[in-house]
Amino acid sequence: MDEKQVSEEKKPSQDCNELIVSLPREKGWITPYLHLFQGFWYSSSEIQAISTFQNHFQAKDNDIVVASVPKSGTTWLKALTFAIVKRENFPSLENHPLLVFNPHELVPPFEFVIYDETNWQVHELPKMPEPRIFGTHVPFSSLAKSIKETNTKIVYICRNLFDTFISTWVFVNRIMPEFLPALPLEEAFERYCKGIIGFGPSWNHILGYWRESIARPDKVLFLKYEDVKEDVVFNVKKIAEFLGCPFTKEEESNGVIENIIKLCSFENMKELKVNKCGTMGKGRIVENKYFFRKAEMGDWVNYFSPSMVEKLSKIIEEKLSGSDLSFRVYDLNNSI
Repeated sequence: MDEKQVSEEKKPSQDCNELIVSLPREKGWITPYLHLFQGFWYSSSEIQAISTFQNHFQAKDNDIVVASVPKSGTTWLKALTFAIVKRENFPSLENHPLLVFNPHELVPPFEFVIYDETNWQVHELPKMPEPRIFGTHVPFSSLAKSIKETNTKIVYICRNLFDTFISTWVFVNRIMPEFLPALPLEEAFERYCKGIIGFGPSWNHILGYWRESIARPDKVLFLKYEDVKEDVVFNVKKIAEFLGCPFTKEEESNGVIENIIKLCSFENMKELKVNKCGTMGKGRIVENKYFFRKAEMGDWVNYFSPSMVEKLSKIIEEKLSGSDLSFRVYDLNNSI
């Protein structure tokens, strides 16, 4: 079955519904439940979308996937990647697509747009100009087989897990339906420490992509949000080289890199009309402005109690032991 045929079949399959009922479940953050599927926690609609994605997506050798744990700098990385890869198509910043489209529209996620039953844009895949750029929060182990077997490249970004937790908690409460009560910080923290969060456990998500970046550095580029913030020019050049479209000396001397960084900056993106007034989604509508909060490092110190710091620190150190990720993902001194 090709992608066009998939778009015409009945989407919520009975088999998938029976699978979901059989899975372990816990109380969700914004949905009634999260279900444990292939080692990670998802809502029922996400499981349906991921199952269809795994069974039917056909990757191309020049495809690009921007992957991350939610709230790890995804919007910024999508904007940077799109601007880098498509710079020959859109050399002028005056009429650039990022000025009128949210990055999530230009780099559509598999699980929330393309294969989501309320959006269902599989039919758009053949129309996407190459190289196609996709987004995902799906763990590496659960990616479609064709992505792993082709020359598709993956750019992955992670972030200090303390900041990721706070950013997620704030985001969830902002998009929470009005008829539902706000999610208390303490309750969210306890679930997070157990790994119960959408696409979590977050530490397992990070480890999966990190291990693949070590085994196949030509396949996965592993970035840390804090490193990119510290030296944007270096990392923009790094992304371009990894994706096979390095900047020429002429481009560098003409300020192309700096222009891309300015275009994709938090300050610029946040003030654009599309990101102040626009919305995303069809089933669950999310205002674009909620994708732009502070873009700060260390904001978690304004929320965490000493006991919370101690508890999550121990968990992260334990879960990431045996890797060199402990200081890259969690660095208390550099986060304050």
